[in-house]
Amino acid sequence: MSAGKIVLALDGMGGDHAPEVIVFGADMARERHPGTTFLLFGDPARLKPLVDQRKGLAAALEIVPAEDAVLADDKPSFALRRRRKSSMWLAVEAAAQGRADTVVSAGNTGALLAISMFAMRMIEGAHRPALASFMPTARGETVMLDLGANLECDAENLSEFAVMGSVFAQVLLGLDKPRVGLLNVGSEELKGHEELRQAAAILRREGLPLDFHGFVEGNDIGKGDVDVVVTDGFTGNVALKSIEGTAKLYSQFVRDAFRSSTMAKLGYLFASGAMNKFRKRVDPRRYNGGVFLGVDGVCVKSHGGTDALGFAYAIGVAVDMVRYEYRNKLADGLATLRRSVEAGSAAPSALQASGGGE
Repeated sequence: MSAGKIVLALDGMGGDHAPEVIVFGADMARERHPGTTFLLFGDPARLKPLVDQRKGLAAALEIVPAEDAVLADDKPSFALRRRRKSSMWLAVEAAAQGRADTVVSAGNTGALLAISMFAMRMIEGAHRPALASFMPTARGETVMLDLGANLECDAENLSEFAVMGSVFAQVLLGLDKPRVGLLNVGSEELKGHEELRQAAAILRREGLPLDFHGFVEGNDIGKGDVDVVVTDGFTGNVALKSIEGTAKLYSQFVRDAFRSSTMAKLGYLFASGAMNKFRKRVDPRRYNGGVFLGVDGVCVKSHGGTDALGFAYAIGVAVDMVRYEYRNKLADGLATLRRSVEAGSAAPSALQASGGGE
C-alpha cells in the first residue's frame, strides 16, 4: 500500500453532465476515501460555485484554470493537436508529470486514450493499451478487457492483456491468483483463429504470473467461471454492449410485469425488499470506471452519462489502483511475460505448440 495522501487530477469539464457531476462525485469520494485531495481542471467561474455548495470540499480541492474543453465529437487527432489547453489534457499532464497520482475523466474516450498515450507513454513491456472494467457475475465480479481500444490484436497483444487483466483483478478484486480465460467460439483447444491459439500457447507456459484457465465462450462470462476475460476490442465492446442491452431489457420486462395488474402491484409490495437488493446488485454505477491498462500511469475513464454516485465509484477505482501499487505490479508481471517469451523463442512456434490447424 502506498504511503501518504493520494492526489487525483479530475477533468472537470468532461462528460454529459459536467461540471456538476464531477464536483458532487468528488465530494462523495472525499467522504469515502479520507485523505484524498483533488486537482480540479476547468472553468473556475463554473466550478467554484459548485465547490462552495459542498461543505468542506474546498479544503481538499484546488481548482486549476483550463480555458478549453474536449468535446464529445472531437476526433482523437484533433484533441491531440488543438485541445492542449483543455481540462482533459491538463489533467492527464498533471498525472504524467507526477503532480497527481492518477487522472479521472468522463470525457471523450478516444481523445482520453490518445492524450494519455502521448503524455504518459506506454509502460515497458506493453505494446498497446487495453480498456478494462469489471461486471457482475453469478460468483461476484469479473474483469473484462479489451473493451474497445484495439479492434484487432495479435497473440502478443492478447497475452499482454492477460497479464494486465490479472494484475487488475488482484488489485481491485483482492484475488491472489485470478483465473484468466480467452474469449473464443468454443472451449476446445483447436477452436478459434490463429492469434487466439498462439496466445493460448504462450499463456500455458510455466512461470507466468497468472492462472490460465483456457478458452471461454460468451455464455460463460456471466457464470463467473473465470476472474478475467480477455479478448480484442471489437469483440469485447460488442459483448459488453450486448450484456448491457440484455440487462436493460430484462429490467424493463420485470417492471412491465409488476405493472400489469392490481394483483401484480400488490405482489411488488411484498417483493420490494428483494427487488431493491436486485437493483443494487446490477446498478451500473457500482461498476463505473474503466481503466486504460498499459499506459505508464493510472488513467480512469468514467462513463460519460453517469451521475455523481457513478463518478464517485470511478474515483474509488483510481484510488485503489494507486493505493495498491498497480503500476509496479504490472511492470513486474510484464517483465516475467517478456522473459518467458524470450526463453521460448528458440522452441517450436506457438502455433505448433498449440497443435495447429483447424
